[in-house]
Amino acid sequence: MAGRLKPNSLGVLGILFFVLSAQGPLTGIAGAVPIAIAIGNGAGAPAAYLAAGFVVLLFSVGFVAMGRHVVDAGAFYAYIGKGLGRSTGSGSAAVALFSYCVVQACMYGLYGSIMSGLVERYTGAHVAWWVWALVTMVIVQVLGASGIEMGAKILAVFVLAEFSVLIVFALVMLFKGGGPEGLGLADSFSPSAALQGAPGVALMFAVASMFGFEATAIYGEEAREPRKTVPRATYLSVVVVTGFFAVTSWMLVSAHGASHATADAGKALESGDAAAFVFAPIAAQFGGWVNDVLPILLATSLFAGLLAFHNSANRYMFSLGREGLLPQGLTAINRRHSPWVAGTVQTVIAVLLVMPFAVLGKDPVLTLFSWFSGVAVLGIMLLYFLTSVSVIVYFRRSRADTRPWNTLIAPVLGALGIAGAIWLIIANFTTLIGGDQTTAIWLQVTVPVVLILGVAAARLTRPRAEISD
Repeated sequence: MAGRLKPNSLGVLGILFFVLSAQGPLTGIAGAVPIAIAIGNGAGAPAAYLAAGFVVLLFSVGFVAMGRHVVDAGAFYAYIGKGLGRSTGSGSAAVALFSYCVVQACMYGLYGSIMSGLVERYTGAHVAWWVWALVTMVIVQVLGASGIEMGAKILAVFVLAEFSVLIVFALVMLFKGGGPEGLGLADSFSPSAALQGAPGVALMFAVASMFGFEATAIYGEEAREPRKTVPRATYLSVVVVTGFFAVTSWMLVSAHGASHATADAGKALESGDAAAFVFAPIAAQFGGWVNDVLPILLATSLFAGLLAFHNSANRYMFSLGREGLLPQGLTAINRRHSPWVAGTVQTVIAVLLVMPFAVLGKDPVLTLFSWFSGVAVLGIMLLYFLTSVSVIVYFRRSRADTRPWNTLIAPVLGALGIAGAIWLIIANFTTLIGGDQTTAIWLQVTVPVVLILGVAAARLTRPRAEISD
């Protein structure tokens, strides 16, 4: 059965939960913040989240303007194709699909490792990480095929649980006046604090934490009043995520004390348990039970992200099948209007990406998670840049929207900020993946190679519904 995805299925909050799930609030806080503080700009890391949020907000202005004229489950493909032509749009679609599949695979590595540790901790039974990854792939496949409403409800529970613990902690610390050295506002947000140490590394991890907000447009076809719902969900997600990461990271710095935060984060990394930097101060406020609950919430945070990226990737496949760039069989939908064939293919891809690391006995966190997360971030940032350029070109040519701020000024500023972030990612890529320079080069090369292959595929195929140049 081929057709369209189920319309009027999601409101602003439903889309917002998918976006927040993809970004993994607890995963971002427990995974990225200790690293940004330890090897980035120390107590000034919260300022990096504000800077990243500002750049993404500028990008969102043009992104939303384009969304009012294009509603498609293959957002990057459609948006970039409108301004830069079908071939470039197809290349970007390949990069988007590649990035979503890769980031989901990397999350399976971290998720499998955490689940293995939790089960061994509570039962004494050791089950390999890849077993948990495979079992969860089946669950994600079933939930993905059950329809978008079911997925949104599952994610809502997990996201609310994560946010509740972290936001309550942040508010308690804020109203108590901070930790041993006070709130330390200047220690985290003054220009000198923001620029100390290696601010580029902190900004890189902050940008990575924003990854996933663009999914608002992917669900446009299933949204209620998409020309209103998608813009609202986009701006709301950027503001919520930026505020959440900036305030929570600030309160974590305050809890440790600005003068001790860098050293404490470094010790947590050296111990192999970076999350301890986050869990310890929360447990100090609420009690030892936190050390039992937060690791479980970290696992559910990753599960929510896995489901969100599964839904994003299969909708890209569905859209590309409908455009003729991938086999038409991917457009099949079930009685719940879910792209079940595309979802099945996406799950098979996840197995093919994950299992080589299991067969070769590689560490799922140090290799699968760190390597693939770096590639995914680089790929998505390239798509942000191309989208900004496309917005400028499209509106200059079509005159469909003549507002200078929305269609020129903000997109230009956003493109410049994103270009700077890409430069920082490349310059610090070896640090990001925790590997050697040779591995870093090979991983970085995959992104332009996928882009070129996508462009070549477009020129060899004749889609059933072309995007007008």
